Amino acid sequence: MTAAAEIAQESLLWSAEALGLRAVADPSGSVRLTTDGRPWDCLVPLVEVILTGHGRTWSGERFIDTTVGGRLALRGHQTVEDGMWRRTTIRLADPESGLAADVTLSTVPGAGFVRSQVRLVNEGDAPLHLEGVSTLTLGGITDGEKGLDGLTLHWADNDWLAECRWRQAAFRDQVVPLNRSAHGHEGRGCFERYSQGTWSTGRHLPLAALTDRAGGAWLWQIESSAGWRFETGEREGAAYLALFGPDDAHHQWRQTLAPGEEFTTVPAVLVRTHSGGLDAAFGELTAYRRHIRRVHPDHTALPVIYNDYMNTLMGDPTTDKLLPLIEAAGVAGAEVFVIDAGWYDDDAQGWWDAVGAWEPAGRRFPGGIQEVLDAIRRHGMTPGLWLEPEVVGVRSPLARTLPDQAFFRRGGVRLTEHGRHHLDLRHPAARAHLDRVVDRIVGEWGVGYLKLDYNINAGPGTENGTESAGAGLLGHHRAHLDWLASLLDRHPGLVLENCGSGGLRMDYAQLAVTQLQSTSDQQDPLRYPPIAAAAATAVAPEQAAVWAYPQPHFDLDTIAFTMTTALLGRVHLSGFLDRMDQEQLTLVRSAIELYKRIRPEIATARPFWPLGLPGWEDSWLAHGLRGDSATYLALWRRDAVSDEEAAQNADTGVRGIHIPHLRGSRLHPEVLYPRDAGATATWDAADGTLTVSLPRTNSAVLLRLSRPEQ
Repeated sequence: MTAAAEIAQESLLWSAEALGLRAVADPSGSVRLTTDGRPWDCLVPLVEVILTGHGRTWSGERFIDTTVGGRLALRGHQTVEDGMWRRTTIRLADPESGLAADVTLSTVPGAGFVRSQVRLVNEGDAPLHLEGVSTLTLGGITDGEKGLDGLTLHWADNDWLAECRWRQAAFRDQVVPLNRSAHGHEGRGCFERYSQGTWSTGRHLPLAALTDRAGGAWLWQIESSAGWRFETGEREGAAYLALFGPDDAHHQWRQTLAPGEEFTTVPAVLVRTHSGGLDAAFGELTAYRRHIRRVHPDHTALPVIYNDYMNTLMGDPTTDKLLPLIEAAGVAGAEVFVIDAGWYDDDAQGWWDAVGAWEPAGRRFPGGIQEVLDAIRRHGMTPGLWLEPEVVGVRSPLARTLPDQAFFRRGGVRLTEHGRHHLDLRHPAARAHLDRVVDRIVGEWGVGYLKLDYNINAGPGTENGTESAGAGLLGHHRAHLDWLASLLDRHPGLVLENCGSGGLRMDYAQLAVTQLQSTSDQQDPLRYPPIAAAAATAVAPEQAAVWAYPQPHFDLDTIAFTMTTALLGRVHLSGFLDRMDQEQLTLVRSAIELYKRIRPEIATARPFWPLGLPGWEDSWLAHGLRGDSATYLALWRRDAVSDEEAAQNADTGVRGIHIPHLRGSRLHPEVLYPRDAGATATWDAADGTLTVSLPRTNSAVLLRLSRPEQ
């Protein structure tokens, strides 16, 4: 049957014009997502389900071609309007196993993204054992006449101190052609990335993309702190994509559904843009992230945050050390002052394995912690504190007073990792303990900002009774999100920062609830720019907390360098500001004053990268924001990594930067910061090229491009 004849027999269930996607059912009731009228055999079922006792029709490393997925058949669909969202639920059922699957596709009319989530129900009379279920699948992706040869795959490695490191390769370098016609079968392998343990982004970011030569892009994101996996590969001459939450093979996740029981997958989103490459796709993803998160005034206020930790007190706060920093931070223009780790440390053996009660240390604050909190308020700032709520140190009294069931356990043994036990927030005693802590700190002490850290990888999860470790982790994860939301319900003005040893839990399950995301623990100001420049791939700019830690021993170029790194995100100021001379402090204050002028545009702007996504060792890096009235561009020039690179690049300190979306526009380039460091910029409207001169290495500049009358 020809592709045209196949299409004529299909029933249209859902479509998204901006994405060029349709959900269609064939005469047998099988439902698939299709694009550009692709042949049916290159597509994949709308849902793939790995069910114990049913398996797959073609064995290998892939999680597609599942027997149940192939049997699921249409039994109805419904579309409802929900505010700005349009939600279509497609109802499927497998008559053999009794499993029903409701797939909800959510779109905003005119936007280039679709969000998917799947609800499974056991409608049979026997238990069903789930080992994996897709949240979203799609086949038929090609580069037009180029087929798969024109596709490029993009993914991001992530590690402590080295977050958001994007890589790319030709699709055919990762999924090689196998000559399907010679042996009659598809390959058994695929390109996959997945999380491991309780750091959701400890290895990779839960997002990736395929781009074509014409500038089109498919970009996806999985929203889970409790296990995720994606795969892409070849199916009948086209690429397919399958997005999953936790599964048995990678996360020890198994879920038994008794008759009548149900399970809902973690959400995932797919973005499609037809031109503009990754910049356009990340712009759409940024818009989506702003749609799904909890509404909070912090997203538009963007207050400047001073935190005493990084390259400053490093977990050793006292009243005597804090008071001069508080005064200096207030003078510099900070609006929130966060006392980071150590404020509770009253243990002669150290605090790491004794945390849990979260009471102030008497020896650190002889006049009480309120003396310091009052000083913060007196200098016009909101006080903040650091917490690591999900852990209890093995030497903490709480390790003995809370029941075993309130902690992660495996094989009946309480989990211990790096001197800590891990709370299970499904247990009422664990949640009640943390509620008391937060209500005391926020409600009684008047703290308005909590930095919530997470510094252990607790492995696959917890076993409560007969549940699998991965199912226990997903249960805790969902209880954790509910707990975070409950804090904001009780304390609407409270601001929550999500931190996981920097950016090791940087996922939009948590960022849809919390207001900010720590992007890194990187202490080297020259190493931070590639992280900061790429952070907007993982986090909306107004949620991306970036350290700026100027120090009195820095020269002016280095102070401007570290300040510039944070100016297109959320400024997390640190450093011994109280020890600076007037010239140094003036340079810091001018950066903060500038940030306060431009931050309303950061909250609505879309990111772009005119030099491409940054490489870890790149000498020149650029990150921009496209605002309504102007375009902002941060540019860094670092020392060449090697003499060979320096010789090859012949870096003169002048760089041409092509900005296609501004070509033809009459614009005025303005050096916003630092103003007197010798940087210059000129704009060629006809070519769409900005030429910037940075005369010294290890320097940076923030530029504004706007129409002359603005």
